Amino acid sequence: MAAAPGTVGVVGGGRMGAGIAQSFATAGSAVVVVESGKEAAAAALERVATGLRRAAERGRLEEPAERVLARVTTVTTVDDLPAGADLVVEAVPEDPALKARLLAAAEKAVGETTVLATNTSSLSVTELGTALARPERFLGMHFFNPVPASALVELVVAGRTADDTVRTALEWVRALGKKDVVVRDSPGFASSRLGVALGLEAIRMVEEGVAEPEAIDAAMSLGYKHPMGPLRLTDLVGLDVRLAIAEYLHDTLGERFAPPELLREKVARGELGRKTGRGFYTWEG
Repeated sequence: MAAAPGTVGVVGGGRMGAGIAQSFATAGSAVVVVESGKEAAAAALERVATGLRRAAERGRLEEPAERVLARVTTVTTVDDLPAGADLVVEAVPEDPALKARLLAAAEKAVGETTVLATNTSSLSVTELGTALARPERFLGMHFFNPVPASALVELVVAGRTADDTVRTALEWVRALGKKDVVVRDSPGFASSRLGVALGLEAIRMVEEGVAEPEAIDAAMSLGYKHPMGPLRLTDLVGLDVRLAIAEYLHDTLGERFAPPELLREKVARGELGRKTGRGFYTWEG
């Protein structure tokens, strides 16, 4: 089996960042999570701890959760990333200016051989790479939520990504026990472009009164063997996240990705899915 990177930096300790940190720590990497303050850093560490406890309860850890958690530390500035990190994964919200700024700062903090990656689900990896001095060491590593349980990582190859950077990233994905798909940088890549198209059409069907969310989801999960229907998935991803991606794809790919008015209305009301307790479904706990 391929070896995991020795040291990994994760910029952003939200749900995705914490999941990425948990996955690499479970594979044996020392992980440093960057968050914007002490409280946010503590919350990120608790997310990792909670994820590890759940993994242990389900029999998915080969060593005690406490031992894995001991490999995860936090810092409050990108400048404190370890200079010898093998990999740094940026996992902050889908704001291109924020991502570019943090990636550029991370590049200055680490060595020339460090691989930098963005976890963006749709933004142009090539454009983000223009903020870097060494774009050949940069690519997209699109993880899926929930990261520890997801089997897939989508590797996004930008125009200046070096072949050896891709080969190294492939080895690390396999060290995590995950499968890879490699795609050329383009709006939405493969996963978001297809997933958002299906999700938006499902929302339009609700908007037009074609069927209730449960019926639409059942049509896909039972009829087409999808593990989850598009509306339930939208609730898990977050309606605000889905809207932001749809707006980007609308701008870059045209009218077929125009966000339905129902999606805009729900986001404006704060109905963002599971994280707020209500989206297309009602969530408890």
